[in-house]
Amino acid sequence: MEPRNQTRVSEFLLLGFSQDSEDKPILLGLFLSMYLVTVLGNLLIILAVGSDSHLHTPMYFFLSNLSFADICFTSTTIPKMLVNIRTQCNSITYAGCIAQMYFFMVFGGMDTFLLTVMAYDRFVAICHPLHYPVIMNPCVCVLLVLVSWFISLSYSLIQSLLMLRLSFCTNGLIPHFYCELAQVLMLACSDTSVNHILLYMVTSCLGIVPFSGILFSYSRIASSILRIPSATGKYKTFSTCVSHLSVVSLFYGTGLGVYLSSDASSWWRMIASVMYTVVTPMLNPFIYSLRNRDIKRALQKVLRRTLYVQGWETSPEFLS
Repeated sequence: MEPRNQTRVSEFLLLGFSQDSEDKPILLGLFLSMYLVTVLGNLLIILAVGSDSHLHTPMYFFLSNLSFADICFTSTTIPKMLVNIRTQCNSITYAGCIAQMYFFMVFGGMDTFLLTVMAYDRFVAICHPLHYPVIMNPCVCVLLVLVSWFISLSYSLIQSLLMLRLSFCTNGLIPHFYCELAQVLMLACSDTSVNHILLYMVTSCLGIVPFSGILFSYSRIASSILRIPSATGKYKTFSTCVSHLSVVSLFYGTGLGVYLSSDASSWWRMIASVMYTVVTPMLNPFIYSLRNRDIKRALQKVLRRTLYVQGWETSPEFLS
């Protein structure tokens, strides 16, 4: 193998979407708008669930956790990209790159586990309705979320610590808008076999195992729905799963797009990553609020309460 310069790098350069200076104002406005909509939409979901006692159920508890994870997931990459576009400075420090990879893996893993837990919640609610309050009691719900956090934090920490032992070449150019693990590993001058083995193993587990759990849950749900005699009953039962199914399809569809674009040009790889890291978290609140009367009612209460506190509406009856 040809010897290469292995001096320890202090920063990387994120090439991203900042190649063409003429497109920077458009990109800045577009991604800033998408980021603000993502944060505001998911924050409203959290406020709605927290403020309405009727939504203090396992399904909405998991939904509020998913919204929190989506806010953090998007905040891991987009603010830094906006700063780079605005300042025309594409650098990110070595420590900042490691930290970005760590939190990206944490919250990406949390999204995967929470969607799986929500599928299990729907499975219990539809297939075992009489035992639902016992099976999905508050302690079990909290435990499921804590286990999800533990697995995500543990894997991300191990992978980040393994990154710290690598030596990198002086040419630290990353053809992406954030520090993607696979792209950073390609810049390493030292042996990355352990990192790649862990990456492939955990990616397979985080992709196959949760997705298999979701498929199993919905296969049982479909079987239960088909046994319902009336068409109205079938529609009413299936409607409780539509929002979650839409989010799962969007999440895994865009995730598959990122995987399939790994051998494509850097531009298409970034477009696929934008769909996965920005568009999906942005659309999740709309999917759950537009098709859910409970969420819409809670959001209306939050809005009315805000208007009342700000003095834009003075009638106490306005809050009811």
